[in-house]
Amino acid sequence: MSKFKQLDRMAEKNNGYLFTSEVVDAGISKTYLSKFVKANKFERAVQGIYVSDETWIDELYVIQKSNPNLIFDSDTALYLHGLTDREYSKIHVSVPKGYNTFRLKKKGFIIHTYDIELYQMGICDVESNYGNLLKAYDKERAICDMVAGRGEVESQVYQTAMKEYVSDSEKKLNVLLTYAEKMGLRDEIMKYLEVML
Repeated sequence: MSKFKQLDRMAEKNNGYLFTSEVVDAGISKTYLSKFVKANKFERAVQGIYVSDETWIDELYVIQKSNPNLIFDSDTALYLHGLTDREYSKIHVSVPKGYNTFRLKKKGFIIHTYDIELYQMGICDVESNYGNLLKAYDKERAICDMVAGRGEVESQVYQTAMKEYVSDSEKKLNVLLTYAEKMGLRDEIMKYLEVML
């Protein structure tokens, strides 16, 4: 199979995206990638990520592919899970303690840092509006993050997310309470649940 055909298949498999790291791992030089990108009118989304001219750029997917340690949280996770219909105004992310956040802060992200146990708690795959898989916190963790950052969240988003979560047939209250316990939020979460259930 020709290198161009290989790159074509890679782009197809990745929903119109090409990642320099994957291309090099497949034994294809950056020179061939450059020729393919030019010949097929791919656009450079960020360093190391190219997107076909027929593909809408999925901002969250590009962000996460270029920063694999990022986990979408808070308002961003609530939106991804359909717990609010109001699109986030700023992108909220979690990273492990010690992670260099300088570039992320420059981009205007709201960053939360956690020790490794809390950072890893509740990570799941969720589909973006463009059909790409993202790493975000699950619904239960997103609710806990929202309660923990009560002052940062608009009251309408807060109320909608709580109502949506409580009426969700797939909610996992035992998981929610386990997370709440670990984050020191159990009493506060119980208060809301008693009123809403």
